[in-house]
Amino acid sequence: MSGSGVPTASLPADDPIGLQAFAVLLRRMNSEFNRIAQEFAQAHGLHLTDMQALIAILDAEADPEAEGEPMTPGRLRKQLNLTSGAVTACLDRLERAGHIRRVRDAGDRRVVHLHYADAARGLARDYFRPLARGTEAARGRFSAEELTVVVRFLAEMNAELALLRRGSD
Repeated sequence: MSGSGVPTASLPADDPIGLQAFAVLLRRMNSEFNRIAQEFAQAHGLHLTDMQALIAILDAEADPEAEGEPMTPGRLRKQLNLTSGAVTACLDRLERAGHIRRVRDAGDRRVVHLHYADAARGLARDYFRPLARGTEAARGRFSAEELTVVVRFLAEMNAELALLRRGSD
């Protein structure tokens, strides 16, 4: 039951807040997000890796570890666990398709910053608008206090996943 009293998708009956329930729900959500991203990629002639790169570039400035800095090819390589050649090929495809811009740092011309192109941002905004509306509808079924807990949980999950990723580097 959510904050507004509207029933939501069923949870495993044995322990609705246990590890198994979380694992199932997180996998389902991840699967749906992946399906939507794959459909966008196919509709725009991109590889799934290209989508992962676009998301990483878009989210880079909000990443606390990046301290507001735009994504760089080196950070992208580490984040996506790709070779330098694979990152270069991916960025070449994205740049040719008009999704990103490469900009040399003014202070150090050796550093390249990756930016999501404005036209591509509008294209993505239009495509993902139904997802945004669905997210708003789901958020509307929770109180501010409940959403605070959800945000804290998601932040903690992301921190744990980052620790796992760093441990495998």
